[in-house]
Order: sequence, then C-alpha cells, then structure tokens
Amino acid sequence: MSKSTLPTSEEYYGLFNDSFPPILDGVTLTVDNYARWLAAKGKVPAVVTPWNPVKADVGYKVMRFFSLPIPSRHPYRYGYPKLDPFIWRKVRSTPFRLMHAHCPFSSGRLAVYVKKYQDIPLIATFHSKYRSDLEHSFRSTPWCVPIIMKRILNFFNACDEVWIPQAQVEETVREYGYKGPLTVVENGNDYADMVEGSLAAYKAEARKHLGLSDNTINLLFVGQHIWEKGLRIIVDALASVSPDVDFRMNFVGTGYALPELTAMIRERGLSDRVKINGVVSERKALSDFYAASDLFLFPSYYDNAPLVVREAAAFGTPAVLIDGSTASEVVRDGRNGFLVGNSPEEYASLIRALAADRERILSVGEGARVSLVRSWRDVVDEVADRYAVILKIHSGRGYASSVMSPVISPAWSVDK
Repeated sequence: MSKSTLPTSEEYYGLFNDSFPPILDGVTLTVDNYARWLAAKGKVPAVVTPWNPVKADVGYKVMRFFSLPIPSRHPYRYGYPKLDPFIWRKVRSTPFRLMHAHCPFSSGRLAVYVKKYQDIPLIATFHSKYRSDLEHSFRSTPWCVPIIMKRILNFFNACDEVWIPQAQVEETVREYGYKGPLTVVENGNDYADMVEGSLAAYKAEARKHLGLSDNTINLLFVGQHIWEKGLRIIVDALASVSPDVDFRMNFVGTGYALPELTAMIRERGLSDRVKINGVVSERKALSDFYAASDLFLFPSYYDNAPLVVREAAAFGTPAVLIDGSTASEVVRDGRNGFLVGNSPEEYASLIRALAADRERILSVGEGARVSLVRSWRDVVDEVADRYAVILKIHSGRGYASSVMSPVISPAWSVDK
C-alpha cells in the first residue's frame, strides 16, 4: 500500500527511539526536544517507543509497544514489537510524512517496516557506541554480538540518510562497516537561554540551594553510572587529591555500576566528600547541579557527543575530558575545556592545579559557554529545513542526489 492511499487529514513526523521519559539520557532528551520544537514550528510529531509502566506527561502523540526490563541496564527496557500485534496496525494506519529513527534496535526496525509499507523517507542518527553496550549486555554469550552488529549495519543501510552528532563519530560508524554518506547534525541544549543576568550570581544561588560552599572546589558527574564512562578514574583521582584539596563531588544518575561505585567511594574514605544523588529528573533541579559546580568530570571513552558536556557549559562549568576520546572533539584544551591523559594520576594532577587557580576555571568556563552552547530551537530550525529538502527530493524520486548537497551546513557534511 502506498502512502497516497492512507488518510491525509494529518501527517506525522515520526520519531522512533528505544528510550523515552521517565528514562533520561542524551538520546531521550534529543528526541523529546525534536518533538517539542517541531510541534512549535507547526509540524505534528509522533514518538514511537517501548512501553514503560511510568507514564510521562508530554504534549504530543506517543505510540508505545510491548517491552520488558533489561536487568543489566536498569531502568532501560527492550521493546518486542513481534509480541505486540497492535503496534503493527497502528504504524500501518498512521500517515507518516517522514521518519527519523534514533535507535537501530526494536524501534528502528519498526521504522524500516513503515518506510517500506508507506514508501516515505527514513533518516537515522547514529548516537551511541552500540558494540560497547552489546559487549556488556552479552558478556555470557559473546557470540551474539557480531550477529546483532550485522543487524545494526543492515538497519543503517536501509535508511535514506544517516546523521552523526559530530564529525569524529565517523570513525566509529566506519569501524562498524557503514560505507554510505554521512551528515553531521549537532545536538542542542535546552539550558541555552536559562541564565539571565549575572552568571556568577546564578552560580552562587545554585550553590546555596545545594548547600555547597564557595570556598571548596565543587565537582560533578552526570550520566549513566556504568564503568565505560570512566567512573574508576574519577574515584581514584579524588582519593589521590583528598588529603590536600578541599572538594565536594556530586554524582547524578544511576546504572549497573552504582552498588560497586558506592562501595568504592566508601572504601577510599570519600563518603564525607562524595554524594550519590540518584536520578534528578526535574530539569531545573538538575540545572542547579551544573551551575553550582566548578568542573564537570567526564573521563569517558564510551560517549560520542555527550549532551551533558554542553549542558554544563551553559552554566560556565567546563568539562575535564580524556584527550583523544570522541567526546573531546569539540574541546580545545585550556580554551573551552580541559583535556588530560587516560589515567587517574593525570586527572588528579589537573584537579589539584585548578583548585589553586580559580580564575583559570572561570576563563575556560566562559569559553565553553560561548563555543559549546546552542539552543534546541536553533538546531531544530535547521533540522526542519533539512526535512523539507529530503521530502522535496523524495517526492521527485531523485533522492540519491540529496546526500551530495547538504543544507544544514556545508562545513558539517562528511562524505567519504
């Protein structure tokens, strides 16, 4: 059945992803902001995602399908559309205008099905290092990993365009075997316009809310509590500097490593200086953590283009990243962030030096705020323009030419 035979009273921009609020991560926030800002532009978004027992109050259409929890990755769930006969009827009967998949797994496969059934364009964004996730989830059955990686590659090959959030992610995509054209489309930041007036006063008020002193160096990590994000480096570095640096460290988030992380903090004698806060789902409350902090610690080799680094930058809080990591691509050492070697010793040395040089932190934090912060409104304006070009070319069935003339920004195009 072609799209022309479907009802046309309202056409949807389909956003497909395997995670959705109340689960909070960078990809979830990306999808939510795409939906909200597309709606603000007069588009009609519809999110397709696995069912979750905790409902989120959003102002747009959400289509859910059967899911089960993933024990090793709480609170994530895995969708099983094959066990849900209703979702197939829903996606067949929903008049999608264009689809954008943000995950290659169950929701992504549904998007490929709709593409074939309704004959409409499908875009995919490559957000994560999927092999790392799979290697953790299938530790007892590693033979599953190459099979699933092949399916992931098949998914991206089935899409009309593949986007990446920053240029260096291309290395990972090519490593996985994808050979098609790529277009870089950056992520936005819903904290971009939050601070009005004096940033120093805003940060001081946030420290007051959280009971943090202006005299200590306040440190922060936000994200999944998984070892792949370099949590051991953070704790080992803090144990090294604790005798001579007056610091307070906040961890925000949850993940499979949380019990061991808590025990590690206790064993290193850091419990009086390090606080585990769990998930902070309310965005204003989370902004207080970013604003109250002097440094954002993120020694992750796992992440591609972490939103949290840009969120911290919105409050003048520079990140400390591992030199050579994909996440570090947007950072220039000493200008809009700090880059160190992949060791607790180098991490500790930098924390020690910066604790004695607050002016340097302020200067680099301002550089991060100027160079790394871009509103979701601005990003989705450009995304909507790109959607319009894709739809125009698709309607003429000259689609292949679209990848040769990216309209988001010529400087962002990657075609090798």
